[in-house]
Amino acid sequence: MAILGKTDMFKAFRSLNYTLYFWGRSVSQFGTWMQRTAVVWVVYSMTHSTFMLGLTIFAEQFPSFLFSVAGGIAADRYERYKIIRLTQIVSMIQACLLAVLVMTGHYVIWEILVLSVILGVINAFDVPARQAMIHEVLYEEADLPSALSLTSATASLAKLLGPALSGIVLEKFGAGLCFLLNAASFGAVMLSLVFMKLPAYVPKNIKKKAITELKEGFNYIVRTPAIGLVILMLSIICLLVMPYDTLVPVYAKVIFKGNAATFGYITSFIGIGAVCGTIVLTSLKKDANLKRHLLVSTVILGIGLIAFSQSGNLLIALLFAAIAGFGTVAQGTLSNIIVQSECAPDMRGRVISILIMALFGMLPLGSLLVGSVSQKIGAPNTMLCQGLIGLVVAAVFFRFLRVPVAGSPKLIADETEEEIIEKI
Repeated sequence: MAILGKTDMFKAFRSLNYTLYFWGRSVSQFGTWMQRTAVVWVVYSMTHSTFMLGLTIFAEQFPSFLFSVAGGIAADRYERYKIIRLTQIVSMIQACLLAVLVMTGHYVIWEILVLSVILGVINAFDVPARQAMIHEVLYEEADLPSALSLTSATASLAKLLGPALSGIVLEKFGAGLCFLLNAASFGAVMLSLVFMKLPAYVPKNIKKKAITELKEGFNYIVRTPAIGLVILMLSIICLLVMPYDTLVPVYAKVIFKGNAATFGYITSFIGIGAVCGTIVLTSLKKDANLKRHLLVSTVILGIGLIAFSQSGNLLIALLFAAIAGFGTVAQGTLSNIIVQSECAPDMRGRVISILIMALFGMLPLGSLLVGSVSQKIGAPNTMLCQGLIGLVVAAVFFRFLRVPVAGSPKLIADETEEEIIEKI
């Protein structure tokens, strides 16, 4: 680990706390993707409805939109360690309930939707605390880009291998085992928290009302266009372009005449592209213009979706799925690095929660929209429109993303902690 720490890409591993955080979260993310894949496949197998697919994703993600700001305020006010520990326990219980329902055969759609809503509420408090906690477990602030890129790389790898493994388990053993494996994966996070050596928590003297802190968060984003415009673009992409994965089961089962394994393969090739994209991100030079790379990735995403939508051959479609995955990964990762690099430390929890609102608020609404539209014009035409919209968004934000501005975020390599703090 000491050798890895000498490489810019792996600098975050200099911190034992981050190393524990990384491995615990990695195991959990694999379980999460297995569960998500299994839930989507179970719902589509029961209903054969793209609208119900969209509704299932909406049920999990929209509660995170509603409560993420409350989660951000909680992350700024209270001990993040305890918040994460509590969310992992409740998430484990949720996965176990899903497993019991499916393995006993006593389940209907509304039960799956209710449990998905519960998971969405849990994530609303888990994600802001977990993202903000990255700063607490790092050796130096200068390791932040490395930490965020490595965390994103793990998410991409989980998206690659999780669905593939889930597809195999679904075919051989059923969805219940996928849910049990996810429940077990939360133990890795709790175990990593036990071994972390964090400074003693000092309770904060809270004088402001929660609604006041909420207003401060939104006002801060409005006054800081370097953050606000990035979040605005991410919101549009998440609403109209990113929910393309809602249609993947349709391609697997209807267009390519496949099964759960086919669904897993397509999702995994999206993950392959995401892993490749993450490798590119982690290898960027320290003076790279992140906004320009965000623009390029949006164009790649649009082209990948257009080509995939018109593919009638599975092997060719897998190639374009990987291209779409390549363009997808940078949307969240680069936006996260840009926002956290520009954000003031005392506003970080709230700003991250608003960024999460862009993800968990727009994605489920987009999934509902995509599911409804595809019922009328078909999955291929819907995905074609999504790809075209991606290119339009890139064109609209071209000037802002292409032209470097004073203080525009760059990958940080060998700068001192004082220089990082001055930029923030």
